[in-house]
Amino acid sequence: MNSSIFHKRQSSLKNHLSDNGLDGILITNLTNIRYICGFTGSAASCLVTPGGQYFITDGRYIDQSKEQVKGFERYIDMESHLEQIQANKLNPNGLKLGFEGDHVSYTLYEKMKILFPKTRWVSTSMILENLASVKDDFELDCIRTAVEVTDKVYEEILHMLCPGYTEKQVANTMVSKYREYAEGEAYSPIVAAGPNGALPHAVPTDREFKKGDFIVIDAAAKYAGYHADMTRTPVVGEATEKHHEVYSIVKEAQQRGCDAAKAGVPCKEVDAATRDYINEMGYGKYYNHGTGHGLGLEIHTSPRFSPQSDQVLNVNNVMTIEPGIYLTGWGGVRIEDDVIIQEDGCEILNKTTKDLIVLN
Repeated sequence: MNSSIFHKRQSSLKNHLSDNGLDGILITNLTNIRYICGFTGSAASCLVTPGGQYFITDGRYIDQSKEQVKGFERYIDMESHLEQIQANKLNPNGLKLGFEGDHVSYTLYEKMKILFPKTRWVSTSMILENLASVKDDFELDCIRTAVEVTDKVYEEILHMLCPGYTEKQVANTMVSKYREYAEGEAYSPIVAAGPNGALPHAVPTDREFKKGDFIVIDAAAKYAGYHADMTRTPVVGEATEKHHEVYSIVKEAQQRGCDAAKAGVPCKEVDAATRDYINEMGYGKYYNHGTGHGLGLEIHTSPRFSPQSDQVLNVNNVMTIEPGIYLTGWGGVRIEDDVIIQEDGCEILNKTTKDLIVLN
């Protein structure tokens, strides 16, 4: 990735810190470290101060960090990260430094206070996550590619959605194809047939598909670290009147969510666009999760569509819109797209049809 991308992200972070009266920040969450400097390893910390930007890791990552880390001076030793900061005098006395309160343990916080008693530590929340929620062109291209692979794999497994195949077989096939065509699966696939579909986050089982089953398929690819997320719900064999009724309600609710999503709109309003319609149609108590979430280097990121959200959509947020109805003992329906928020609406990335597919 071009160094200029990281320079821009680092400048935005420094501006945000300055606006909030902070001299710098200690970054310990690995996803945020990847976002701010490019490192993909499993152990690192980053320290931003007025005197410099410092990346700290251990000897396993000498070569990897040299290749990946952009814009940070590297420090590599077998000591703990905080001890490296202390030994190399990277944190001058008297600074007011933020730390990621959502990710730092109490034990680590106590150690920070002991090693740096003259630092004024300030717990912060979602600074990097909120910066990362607005995607740059590189990130949008990665997500588009992940979505394209997701659409492709879905089409390739449709022939397996019939009696004789199981949930696990389909899920495992999708994982194999994601790893062949992209970086891999964005998350463990959900393939839930018949009554299992009433569990929003069901785990695939050895259950064989049967005629009359709705099959909730929530599965997607990951490309260059960036996640897609898609759900479709075909039916095996013959679709009854009830299949058509429930499916058409979810489809209309999902479309209303897409129609409501644009820059400047409160996230709770997009949630309400889907939830109010499902309530109106008499199925409100069977819709028991939020309408969607941000996508990026993690599968669930900021912002989120929910009745409790106080967030507002920005241009180039990438969001899921995924209402559902779940009927215990019968099954469920969820329809999910990935969308890019724009000034006057949203761009729906998924090309897979949302019409009810009946698989004979």
